[in-house]
Amino acid sequence: MTRLLALAAATAAVALAPAPAVAQDAAGDRVNTVIVYGDDECPQSTSDEIVVCARMEESERFRIPEALRQSSDPENEPWASKVRAYETVGQFGALSCSPVGSGGELGCTAKMIEAAYQERATGSDVRAGELIAAAREERLSTLDAEAAATQARVEELERQYMERVEAEEAGEVAPRNADPSVPVVVDPSDIRPAP
Repeated sequence: MTRLLALAAATAAVALAPAPAVAQDAAGDRVNTVIVYGDDECPQSTSDEIVVCARMEESERFRIPEALRQSSDPENEPWASKVRAYETVGQFGALSCSPVGSGGELGCTAKMIEAAYQERATGSDVRAGELIAAAREERLSTLDAEAAATQARVEELERQYMERVEAEEAGEVAPRNADPSVPVVVDPSDIRPAP
């Protein structure tokens, strides 16, 4: 009895299984997909062939297809990257900055020092030093002119003082008070400009 039930279930499963459609057995029309660029004309379909045209920009005509432009295949790795990888092969031991071999850590210190010197040579402090030097030059360039003007004023005041002393000695001007606690008043109109 169980055999009959199993046989009936198998027959029902085969009968209910999807069967391919009769229309799919016959070969259909052939489809040709064509890419045309710019204003190129699309070929006409025939009775046994359907032509589908995909229109692209004229600038894409001689370019590598977009699907092939990017690849992660190792064969497409740039040569410079391969050379850089080969430069590090076998670098171990003393002064190598590598965990392999004795003395490898000494190279790390040398690399850090070299990086610090490089950063110092190209850092922002270099620009600040240039600005300070420029400001110092500008200040020193005006210092001589200011010193010359101050020297001229001092010499004029000394000359006027000597003239007044000579005039007092000659008796032309009344002598000043001998009392040092009394301040000396100078009239600005008495000061003559330097010639």
